[in-house]
Amino acid sequence: MSFKIAIIGAGSVGFTKKLFTDLLCVPEFRDIEVALTDTSQHNLDMIRAILDKIVEANGFPVKVTAHTDRRRALEGAKYIISCVRVGGLEAYADDIRIPLKYGIDQCVGDTICAGGILYGQRNIPVILDFCKDIREVAAPGAKFLNYANPMAMNTWAAIEYGKVDTVGLCHGVQHGAEQIAEILGAKSPAELDYICSGINHQTWFIDLRLNGGKIGKEELVAAFEAHPVFSQQEKLRIDVLKRFGVYSTESNGHLSEYLPWYRKRPEEIARWIDMSDWIHGETGGYLRHSTETRNWFETEFPQFLASADKPIDPAKRSNEHASHILEALETGRVYRGHFNVKNNGVISNLPADAIIESPGFVDRFGINMVSGITLPEACAATCMASINVQRMSVHAAVTGDIDLLKLAVLHDPLVGAVATPEEVWQMVDEMVVAQARWLPQYADAVPAAKERLAKSSVKTRDWAGAARRNVRSIEELRAEKSALKKAV
Repeated sequence: MSFKIAIIGAGSVGFTKKLFTDLLCVPEFRDIEVALTDTSQHNLDMIRAILDKIVEANGFPVKVTAHTDRRRALEGAKYIISCVRVGGLEAYADDIRIPLKYGIDQCVGDTICAGGILYGQRNIPVILDFCKDIREVAAPGAKFLNYANPMAMNTWAAIEYGKVDTVGLCHGVQHGAEQIAEILGAKSPAELDYICSGINHQTWFIDLRLNGGKIGKEELVAAFEAHPVFSQQEKLRIDVLKRFGVYSTESNGHLSEYLPWYRKRPEEIARWIDMSDWIHGETGGYLRHSTETRNWFETEFPQFLASADKPIDPAKRSNEHASHILEALETGRVYRGHFNVKNNGVISNLPADAIIESPGFVDRFGINMVSGITLPEACAATCMASINVQRMSVHAAVTGDIDLLKLAVLHDPLVGAVATPEEVWQMVDEMVVAQARWLPQYADAVPAAKERLAKSSVKTRDWAGAARRNVRSIEELRAEKSALKKAV
C-alpha cells in the first residue's frame, strides 16, 4: 500500500517515534510516506534524524519528509495526526501559575479546569487552521486523528466548525484496563473484557468481565485496597469507585481536578494524592514532568539517536490507537477500541452534540460506534458538568467572546468550588493578557482586560500549591536513573 500520513506537532519527539514505529509494524505500511511538520525546525531535525535511522536500520522503502510549511506536509495526505501543544511549556506554566494565585490547585490542567479551558482557547484557532488546510490540500475525504488535549474541545471544534472527518484518540482506557487486569490477577490484559464509556478522561468501566465472569463493585474495591501500590497511589479513584460503584479510567491526579470535592481545600489535598509520581496528584505535576522530559531529551539526544538503530519488533507495538485504526481502515482487519466522536445518541443520557469516548469497531467501512449505552446516573451527572463547560469553552474560542469564556471558567466544577465570581473574572483577564500572543481571537478584548486589572481590588496570593516539587536538574535525573539501575 502507498499513501501519505502527515503528523502535525511532530516535534513531540518521543510520541512521534512511537507512532512511527507502530505504523511500520503493519506489513502493508512499509511503502508509505510520512510527512512531519512542526513550527520548530530544531525539533523537526531531531525527529527526522531518528526516523531516518529507523528506516535505514530496517531497510524499508518508507519515505520520511519534514516541513515547517504545514500545507506542504498536508498536500495529498490521506490521514493527518495532530499532537500539538500551542504555546509550549511557556504558556502551560501560566495555566498552572496564575490559577494558583486564586487558590486553584491543578495537577495537570490540560482538559478542563482553568488551565485546560485556556489551553483550549489557544489550541482551537490553530485546530481550525489545520482543518482549513485539510479541506483545501489534503486528499479528498481525509481523516483527522487528534491526540492533542484538551481532547473533547479540540475534537468538538474540528467536527462542528472545522467540518473535517475527525476522531479523538487517548490511551486512558487502556491504562485503566491494565490496572484492573493486574489487581484481579489476570495473566494478560487481553483476558479482561469491558465496556468503558463516558467522555474523555471521565470514562467509566460500566461492565467488567474476566474470563467470562462478571466483576462487581465489591470485588473490585477489595482488589484495589489489597494491592500494595495502587491502594496508595489511587486513593481518590478508589473513593470514587466506592461511591459511584464503577471505576474511572483517569489517573488519580487528573480525576482530582475534574471533580469539585477533593482539591478545594489545601489541607485536604494531601489526604487524596500520592507523591511517588506526578500522575497521582502533585501540584503542577505534569508541567514538572514535561519540563524534565524536554530537558532530558535535549541533553541525551545522542543516546536516543543511537538507540534508533534497531530492527522493529511487531511484538512491541504499542496500544496507541492510530496504527490500529489505519490498519483496520486499509486492510479490513477489524479493530475494537474506544474513540472520541460526536455522541449523536450513542450514549442515551448525554447530549447529542457532546464529544463522547466510547467503544467502537473499525473496518473498511469506517469507525462504527456501539450505540444504546446508558451511563449510571452519577457518572452521567459528572460528565454533564464537564460537557457544559466544554461547550461554552469551544463557542468562546471560536467567537472570541471573553464574557462567555469567563462563564465557562466559572462553571468549571473545581474552579466553582474554590473561587468567587469576582476572582474568576480577574483570573481570566490575567490569563488572557498573559497569553495574548497565542489568543488572536481575543485581541480586541485585551486592552479592556488590562484596564480592569490595573483597577482591580481582588486580592491574590503568591502560592506554589499544596503539593509542589521542584523541577529536577539533568544531574539529579541521571543520578536517579543510575540508582534505579543499580537497584534492579
